[in-house]
Amino acid sequence: MLALLVLGAVAHAEGVLFKVPTRDSVVTTLFWEAAPDAKATVFLFPGGGGGFGKFEDGKATGGNFLVRSAPYFVANGFNVAIFGRPNDMDELGWTERTEPKHMTDVAKVLEFVKQKSGLPVWIVGTSRGTVSATAMAINVHDPAIAGLVLTSSVVRYATPGAVPRQDLKAITLPVLVYHHAKDACKHCQASEAPYIIKGLSNAPIKKLMVVDGGANPTGDECAGQHWHGFPNFEREAISQIAEWIKKPIN
Repeated sequence: MLALLVLGAVAHAEGVLFKVPTRDSVVTTLFWEAAPDAKATVFLFPGGGGGFGKFEDGKATGGNFLVRSAPYFVANGFNVAIFGRPNDMDELGWTERTEPKHMTDVAKVLEFVKQKSGLPVWIVGTSRGTVSATAMAINVHDPAIAGLVLTSSVVRYATPGAVPRQDLKAITLPVLVYHHAKDACKHCQASEAPYIIKGLSNAPIKKLMVVDGGANPTGDECAGQHWHGFPNFEREAISQIAEWIKKPIN
């Protein structure tokens, strides 16, 4: 069984780091943190080149919006599974995130997550991670997957793997598109987010939520501490996302 093949599990006070075999001679990192009395699991895809930073004292240290917000998911009653990177890639680029070998890695990690918890799984991506999250919703057919949440989505059509370029009509799950009104990343303009909703012709529930909270954006406009990453709004953002996951509505 896959659980018996896991390498290098390191237990700490909160989260656990796993290296899950996903392809021949390839392992993919996974950060796992269980929530008390969890109602579901969120399967998180960080942006940028992927990964969740260093694993220190039971925590993932990356500055990505989803990574630094993991404790808020736990506080809202969700197990957290953060997809890392396979050991044969330095980073997950634009094109790699829709390729078959990435989907193989994703499916294998999902199988492991299902062994950790039999609860429904919600796929959540942010920024470049929305490319992976969308591809997973399209290509990985598993009854455990309950829905999809896309934050700071890649919507610029010219960008490889952009969400509107993918086969959105193949998605038959509830979908939340969550975006900051002031997102200044050229790949992720809020004005183009409605194109995702338009493409989700077979999603039973689809919701676009554009927010304008937070304060003091800093750094690169496409990085996690600018409006693109909901700075000083993490708790509120995750609370809103969590409430929608618990009761999805149009």
